[in-house]
Amino acid sequence: MCSIYHTFAAHSTKCIFMDKKEMTKKHLITCSVMVVMVIISALNIYSTKAGIRVKKSVKLSPRISKFIFKNTDAVNDFSFANEALPVNDVTVNRRLQRSLWKHDYKHVQSNVLQNKAERLFPIIEPILKAYGIPDDFKYIPLVESGFGEGTSVKGAKGLWQFMPGTARTYGLRVGHGIDERTNVRKSTIAACKYIKELYGEFNSWVLAAAAYNNGEIKLEKAINRQNEDNYFRMHLNRETGAYVYNLIAMKAIISQPKRYGYKNYFKLNNIPSTAQLLAIN
Repeated sequence: MCSIYHTFAAHSTKCIFMDKKEMTKKHLITCSVMVVMVIISALNIYSTKAGIRVKKSVKLSPRISKFIFKNTDAVNDFSFANEALPVNDVTVNRRLQRSLWKHDYKHVQSNVLQNKAERLFPIIEPILKAYGIPDDFKYIPLVESGFGEGTSVKGAKGLWQFMPGTARTYGLRVGHGIDERTNVRKSTIAACKYIKELYGEFNSWVLAAAAYNNGEIKLEKAINRQNEDNYFRMHLNRETGAYVYNLIAMKAIISQPKRYGYKNYFKLNNIPSTAQLLAIN
């Protein structure tokens, strides 16, 4: 009888011990599940907040889109003021190729532009930097005045092709035997002031360059009329519509001359050196 009792007691004790063990396991599983759920919830909250931050950063840069984007693609060598051309667009690519074709050595047959860049850039680059203007604007004098620095039919004169009224507005003396539009340093300073003002109005360096050619009033009217502020999608007059493409083409032949047929370099004796220009200015 005692033997049966002891056996029963031992069995009961074993069952109680097993029940406690099972309960402990269940509690551990429950706690583990709760911890995992808390971690997942925290990750969801973090990812949601991160998603919100990404959306905000996109809104802060409306011009960085599939059409105008930062020049981070090494394949795309063509850009102006760090805004790369959408060369995958058929129309844009055609216009770019036309400008490159027009500026290659086969059609220019001269190294005048390279020599001009060599003597002017050491003067222009530091001034652009001082005024916070992108370095690519140094190609404007090469496009504006080209092979000569005379007066246009409309009256524009000098490297930056200032009209008399605009020149006076930005601090240049014009008249009574004095014309500071031909002064490289002073005219570059005046151009920087004007370009800075254009950027403040259009919030785009590409549009600032277009406005430098066409005038801010005409460009603003075109933007309002077309309800479009993307230069590469706008319909502008022939000269302004090709202007930025010409700047990019000029940048290409100066920075990569051999690629566009400019292989033989020679210095023209009748072109003053940078030192002479600095002495004059």
